[in-house]
Amino acid sequence: MALTVQEREPGLFQWVLLEASEGSASDALHYRIWRVAPALQSSYSSALALGVAELRRIVAAADAAA
Repeated sequence: MALTVQEREPGLFQWVLLEASEGSASDALHYRIWRVAPALQSSYSSALALGVAELRRIVAAADAAA
């Protein structure tokens, strides 16, 4: 799992959660988009903080299910 922030339009940012996927036989990791923010943010830091919060919710839900 990886979290990244992308600037979709000038001054508008969106967090994106990426999931590792099976790729070719190479040593490179391949990722696919798993979840994206429902709304754009006006700053990189806001988008990052919301992405971290979403990742924490996912981990907490997985821990509760285990």
